[in-house]
Amino acid sequence: MASKSHVFMFPWLAYGHILPYLEFSKQLAAKGIHISFISTPRNIKRFPSIPQNISGKFKFIEIQLPIVDGLPENCEATIDLSPEQIQYLKQAYDALKVPFESLVQKEAPEMILFDFAACWIPAIAARYGITSVFFSPLSAASSAYIGPPDELRSFRLRTRPEDYARAPEWIPFPSLVAYRPDQGTRFMQHVSIPDVSGISTGQRRSKTLAECDLVAVRSCREFEDAYLNVLEEIYQKPVLPIGLLPPNFVENKTSHPESSNFSRTFKWLDKQEQKSVVFVGFGSEYKMPVETIHELAYGIELSGLPFMWILKKPEGIDSQDLLPTGFISRISDRGIVNFGWAPQLEILAHPSIGGCLFHSGWGSIIESLGFGHPLILMPMVNDQTLNAKLLVEKGAGFEVPRNKDGSFNRDMVAKSMRLVMVDEEGEPIRLKTSELQAIFASQHLQDEYISKFIRYTSSFKKKEH
Repeated sequence: MASKSHVFMFPWLAYGHILPYLEFSKQLAAKGIHISFISTPRNIKRFPSIPQNISGKFKFIEIQLPIVDGLPENCEATIDLSPEQIQYLKQAYDALKVPFESLVQKEAPEMILFDFAACWIPAIAARYGITSVFFSPLSAASSAYIGPPDELRSFRLRTRPEDYARAPEWIPFPSLVAYRPDQGTRFMQHVSIPDVSGISTGQRRSKTLAECDLVAVRSCREFEDAYLNVLEEIYQKPVLPIGLLPPNFVENKTSHPESSNFSRTFKWLDKQEQKSVVFVGFGSEYKMPVETIHELAYGIELSGLPFMWILKKPEGIDSQDLLPTGFISRISDRGIVNFGWAPQLEILAHPSIGGCLFHSGWGSIIESLGFGHPLILMPMVNDQTLNAKLLVEKGAGFEVPRNKDGSFNRDMVAKSMRLVMVDEEGEPIRLKTSELQAIFASQHLQDEYISKFIRYTSSFKKKEH
């Protein structure tokens, strides 16, 4: 892939996918690759601005999401929807097949990087002699656990929910990466039962993996070497780690207009002792029920530790009803709660932050370990449990214990926070995350992975299908 090359980027309509695609695009554009980033109009309006130095190599192309029954108007990403409505977004996404092919004919890219949901892209790419690359923004461990294409099609080896509560047999070394027993049924249904789009998530991923030319993964050999080797074995095609895509701190610091509204937060952080404050956040996608918020709040209070909590307010609920009665006044001397969006990267970079209590999203793990923060892991949905198990396996985090039904209580939260932040038992975790910072923060290492990706794809010869 020479610098004159033209690449299409087409992520699934979830911000945990869109943002890594955007970061990967920017880094390729900085190396001279022409990028056409394809998404829907409303999503493109919500994206951060593109740095001036790559604007000549980067363009957004709008593709109109069709109207389908069951998909509310102006809902163009998973963040706009309830979990039950996401199947209608997939149905609308599949209807982009014809307009996407028209774009391919018009723009003539040399390569298409696409996501699991667009399993129809390899056939389009093959018709025009274009290289198709499935870019997975998940950790290599999560992808390895999810499995090979034939298993995602036939489900011969995992036939019961309890089969999902242990590492699969195609991982040939001891591994903690698996779902909790209470999650097995949900994940089994998610991957195996077709939704209104007529195809299951497992079938989409199977078709994508079987028919794409290459697989790119948001990972690196320095952290996930063994799991990357598993992927090459189970996919039987080249797997290219493209690095961790750590965010560019300087660029992010000035890219969001709301950052200046947080002077009160930063003044409060300035008054705290170094590495004493727990950052608490559960991402933009997960809609935490009020009763869960309350139990979490009691746990945070019970820990006795200083904290900075970014809390997403569910629609239709007043901020004062979101937290237990009297919580704000009781913790006012050692805690601060912000509702809605926050400049997470700038907060994580503050010297007073000493650890993170969070949902174990892969992007947030990368950001947190980029600052060497020890991790208190509370996975909630999707691949988060698999990421949490990986971090425990690596000695970089402690997962908050759960009851058999997946619930937790305030004592579990408080004890986990204190273990990771101050107890002697948590010292190995604090040392490990400090060591990992050298990998997760390295822009030089990231640059090497992008260069390797470009070199490999430049010499890649597409097989005839």
